Amino acid sequence: MNKVKQQRALVTGGGGFLGSGIVKRLVERGAKVRSLARNVYPKLESWGVEQVQGDISDPDAVLQACQDIDLVFHTAAKPPWWGAYEAYYRTNVVGTRNVIKACQKLNINKLIYTSSPSVVFNGKDMAGVDESVPYPAKFHSPYPKTKALAEQAVVSATSPALKTICLRPHLIWGPEDNHLVPGILARAKRLKQVGDGKNLIDAVYIDNAVDAHLLAAEALEVRPELAGRIYFISNNEPMPLWEVVNRFLAAGGLPPVNRTIPKSLAWTVGALLEFIYKMFHINAEPQMTRFVAAELATAHWFDISAAQRDLGYQPRVTMAQGFDRLKQWLLDKEKR
Repeated sequence: MNKVKQQRALVTGGGGFLGSGIVKRLVERGAKVRSLARNVYPKLESWGVEQVQGDISDPDAVLQACQDIDLVFHTAAKPPWWGAYEAYYRTNVVGTRNVIKACQKLNINKLIYTSSPSVVFNGKDMAGVDESVPYPAKFHSPYPKTKALAEQAVVSATSPALKTICLRPHLIWGPEDNHLVPGILARAKRLKQVGDGKNLIDAVYIDNAVDAHLLAAEALEVRPELAGRIYFISNNEPMPLWEVVNRFLAAGGLPPVNRTIPKSLAWTVGALLEFIYKMFHINAEPQMTRFVAAELATAHWFDISAAQRDLGYQPRVTMAQGFDRLKQWLLDKEKR
């Protein structure tokens, strides 16, 4: 990572879960780091990180943040799974295009984009698929649709002047998680297993996801022919989805899920709730949507051999180690 260490890096969404993990690692390695985010974060300030406060959909804010930068990690996105399409499009698509344009205008030659495996999810089992799997004919959520559009924009922008890599980390989790694990813990009493519970998934621990991003940046330095490629990133340990959920619950001192609901019923409930929430302009997130019903009842784990081969990616933290660390972090958080 010596070359990455010497560079001036921008992390969009630098205050977020993945973004702050990348920022921290870069700072530890001696890089000069800038963050672009809508808020100012005390922890980034304590790390000596320069912060530009602005919205990714504002081209002027993005251009300002990209001044005198060598390398961009674009992690900023509107989180899944529910919301108005226009809001997702503005952040995920317009924001990404702004980053691309700023890189091109300011001659920044390396861009690492954080995509998502959901961009290829077709509602059916995805067991061990690789990067050749196509985008689905239809999306059932604005998040994967807009992330797919953004991913395609990054790949299309690849040139000798702007080398890019798109990473698709699957379900990032771990200490400091502000979305996935807290959401599961908050819904603990209402959770029901969707389907027969045999579907396997493969998530990725936060430290491993950070590793993948830095390895991608280093790879572009020594293997420019990798520019424009896309890689799935995971822990490479497929487990039953509901076992993962129950391990999260156990880490939080909560009992496992013990009620079930058929996938078909969950899908119907999700469709009905989507209709009601849209009809009455309810801003909250429905307890179920069609996309979530399909995600919870199907297998989605991926072949990461391309990332292992091209980027030298190997998960350093196992799922078991991650569960232990998550439990300790939650206990420490409770004491504070």
